[in-house]
Amino acid sequence: MTYSQIHPIFVPAVPPLPYGDTVKLLFGGIGAVLVLASSIAWLLRWRVAKMQPHGVLDNLVARINAWWVMIGVIGLSLLLGRNGVIVLFIAISAFALREYLRIAERHEADRYSIAFAYAVALPLQYYLIWINWYGLYSILLPVYGFLMLPILSTWKSDTSHFLARSATIQWGLMVCIYCLSHVPALLTLNIPHYEPQRLFLLIAYLVIVVQGSDVLQYIWGKLFGKHKVAPVLSPSKTWEGLIGGIASATALGAALYWITPFAPWQAALISLVMCLMGFFGGLVMSAIKRDRGIKDWGTLIAGHGGMLDRTDSIIFAAPVFFHITRYFWGA
Repeated sequence: MTYSQIHPIFVPAVPPLPYGDTVKLLFGGIGAVLVLASSIAWLLRWRVAKMQPHGVLDNLVARINAWWVMIGVIGLSLLLGRNGVIVLFIAISAFALREYLRIAERHEADRYSIAFAYAVALPLQYYLIWINWYGLYSILLPVYGFLMLPILSTWKSDTSHFLARSATIQWGLMVCIYCLSHVPALLTLNIPHYEPQRLFLLIAYLVIVVQGSDVLQYIWGKLFGKHKVAPVLSPSKTWEGLIGGIASATALGAALYWITPFAPWQAALISLVMCLMGFFGGLVMSAIKRDRGIKDWGTLIAGHGGMLDRTDSIIFAAPVFFHITRYFWGA
């Protein structure tokens, strides 16, 4: 018996708009915001920078252009359906794992563990999501992957830094594959009174709220930021940016309740939790970068760094969002 069956307050409301109209309204709104942002950025470059190189404005334009690409990719994957979303996140996990292992202290004795990560763990995790085997994909990497990786690392009988090497690869599998796989796993949920095709909107909701929080924290920080949250881990993050960004993104999530099975107040609470987890995810991944002495995970996405730079907040928010939704609203 699920929580929603015990407590009727968690029974989802029927969305007021047909699915097609909801998608058009949602992506039409996103497109309008991006058009406005691009126009403002061009105007600022013309009036302020006189169309000459300008650090802040050039970074802003790069970020907006990257958002056009990301929204286009997400929209295309939704059009391609469930298989398209799963293939997209297989690629995202593969790129993320590549970036992670590139900066990790790899050892010759770990080549079997790394091969296992790419050839077995990655495709098997997403295959189990594809066939909707929750009982196994929910524990595959935290249990069986956790046990298998150090076993493979013993193959060469090399004990130098064994614990650190094993933990490094295990952590990589968790953040790059397991946590990210909870985004397409949303498509496996069974939510009463919520059409299966609307599950795609939950993915859009997660991405919009969490990524929106990152952008809004950046904007609030640039406008009003004075007091740094974690000067060593992330010098650009300020308390003003954190509070203003999370509050704004929580309001955004509440305003988008109509694409979810949540009531407005429920959407606000869930958005708050996602934004907080996203913020802590950014701090954790920044700590790893500082430990390795790098600024960005890579250069894959112009204006955003690497894949892990763009997905660090989603990595921490996705599993929490998935399990909250499954427990309180799932059948």
